[in-house]
Amino acid sequence: MGAMGLRETKKQQTRTAIADAALPLFLAHGFDRVTVAEVARHAGVSTNTVFNYFPTKEDLFFDRQSEVEQYLAALVDPLPPGACCPAAAVRDDLCAALGRGDPALGLGPGAADFFRTVEASPALRAREREIGERVETALAAALPPSPTAPLLAGALAGLHRATLRELRRRVLAGDPPATVAADLTAAATAAFAPLCPCQAVSSGSVGRWSGCAVDWCAVGADRAAAPGPEAEAGRPPAGPS
Repeated sequence: MGAMGLRETKKQQTRTAIADAALPLFLAHGFDRVTVAEVARHAGVSTNTVFNYFPTKEDLFFDRQSEVEQYLAALVDPLPPGACCPAAAVRDDLCAALGRGDPALGLGPGAADFFRTVEASPALRAREREIGERVETALAAALPPSPTAPLLAGALAGLHRATLRELRRRVLAGDPPATVAADLTAAATAAFAPLCPCQAVSSGSVGRWSGCAVDWCAVGADRAAAPGPEAEAGRPPAGPS
C-alpha cells in the first residue's frame, strides 16, 4: 500500500473513531445537549479535527448521509438482474432488507433509541427532510431524462420513505421487529404494485409490462440500446451496485 493509501486509511479510521465516539453521547444525552467539544474529548482529538471531518454537528450524527443520498439512484442505474423496471428494483431491495431484518433500516438493537433521539431534535428532523430531498433529486437524475422523471422519482422515493416512517412508528410503539418486517414487506409489495407489477409480456427483444401505471418499456429499450461509458472505453460494463 502506497503513502496515499495509508493516508486515506488513517483518515477513514479517524473519521470512524469520531463517529463511534459521538453516537453513544447523542443517544444517552440528546443531540442538542451534546457539544462538539465533548465529542472531541471522547474521541481523543481536537475540536478542529472533528470539524475537519464533519462540518456540522448534524453531519456527525448522520455520518453516512452521502451514502444514503445516493442509495436509491444506485439501485436503478444500472438495473440489477431480475428487476424489470426501476420500481421493481427499489421494491425488491426494500423487501429484501426487511426480510433479513437489516439494522440499517432500524430493525436492530438500539434502533428505538436512535429514532427517539431524532424525534426529539428539531435540527435532526430538519436534516432528515433535507436528506430525503437529496435522495429524490439523485434518483430523478438516475432515471432516463424525461419530463416525468422528477415525478416518478418522487413517487418511488416517497413510497420508500413512507415505509421507513411506518417502520419507525412501529418500532417506537414497541412492536416486535419480526412482526414489523413481515407486515411492511406485505404492505410495500402492495403499495409498489401500481407502479410496476412486473407482469412480463414478451414483445420482441424488449420486455413489456401489463397493468403498469408507468410505461417503463421505453426505459428498458433505451438502457438496452445505449452502451455505457465502460463499454466505450473497452472495458466490460460494471455490475449492479
